Amino acid sequence: MATGIPLSRLSIKTDNPSFMRRVNEKSTHTTDDHEAKCAPLPVTNLVDVHHLRKSYGSHLAVKDVSFSLRSGEVLGLLGPNGAGKSTTMMMVAGLLAPSSGDILFNGCRFDGRNHDQRRLLGVVPQEYAIYQELNAIDNLLFFGKLYGLRGQALKSRCDEVLDQIGLVDSAHRPSGNYSGGMKRRLNFGVALMHKPRILILDEPTVGVDPQSRSHLMDCVRRQAAEGVGIIYASHYMEEVQSICQRVAIIDHGEVLANDSIPHLLAGLTADLYLYVDRTTGIASEIGDLGRVGTGSDGEPAVIVTGDAPGIVERPETTPLRYGLGSLADPDPCQSPALAWRLQAALFKLGTLGIRVLRVETQQSNLERLFLKLTGKRLRD
Repeated sequence: MATGIPLSRLSIKTDNPSFMRRVNEKSTHTTDDHEAKCAPLPVTNLVDVHHLRKSYGSHLAVKDVSFSLRSGEVLGLLGPNGAGKSTTMMMVAGLLAPSSGDILFNGCRFDGRNHDQRRLLGVVPQEYAIYQELNAIDNLLFFGKLYGLRGQALKSRCDEVLDQIGLVDSAHRPSGNYSGGMKRRLNFGVALMHKPRILILDEPTVGVDPQSRSHLMDCVRRQAAEGVGIIYASHYMEEVQSICQRVAIIDHGEVLANDSIPHLLAGLTADLYLYVDRTTGIASEIGDLGRVGTGSDGEPAVIVTGDAPGIVERPETTPLRYGLGSLADPDPCQSPALAWRLQAALFKLGTLGIRVLRVETQQSNLERLFLKLTGKRLRD
């Protein structure tokens, strides 16, 4: 059982310490057939998830989810609201039983009742799972005791975690009086007390100040450097792109993409922003060559995208008056459509008397890939 479990999702009051004591007592029971379920094979992954499926009556929340997690790896788990990622994380954490499929920890079938396996886990939920009437020290000591820490070992670990999460100077203040960023750091800290090998982080930086976000990101990197495998769910794409080695994108209960970030982004081409002196009345003239819009600074622009469908025929033109000349055939690994579309757009703008002020490139990023795979429709 993870520290910091999402108790609110279980409709149980988090201000009841006796509940957490009962949880800890229950977690001491192990299954007799655990050893029989362990395959005596070399293990390379901390976690293997195979074809998870979860239904609630006629509602299929998770249809088919598979991924793996290695030691020292940060795996980004992305998906729109209602995609099934929270249900997936709850199954991996042992809070929900899958309808079908397998979860393996170190090559052994995961059983949510197995105390030894649950000790491998630390969970940081999106909701605060701390006792806000207690200070940081008492919260850490309480959760540490749930995992069997006692005496000097417990006190030493409490001091270590306080230092990691940057709450030494505020350790004696009631956590209910903390800022949002401080509560997030304490929420993270209670999951570290028993030195888990697997961390599940559900929106760990939502709503925090930039300083706390930076500190939490450093904490995640430190855990990964120490060999902890981390499942990192977030809607902050730039955050995921900076901290994760691999990403699994889930929608409608299925994995749409699962690979390293460089490999995933290699399939996208950069957008080109042609900043122009005016865009009024030219949308129909531009047609499929690009779209009329604005750049990041609000200036009018014609946006030429390499992800646009179809192939634009290469225009038969003389060298263009913008000083670029005729574009050479692109590298076979690059998108010829983008090069041809750019030349055609420049030629069309020239015939319309539109002056191009400058050209900027918007590089491929995780947000573009996410929207391409899951669409732009609002999710509630």
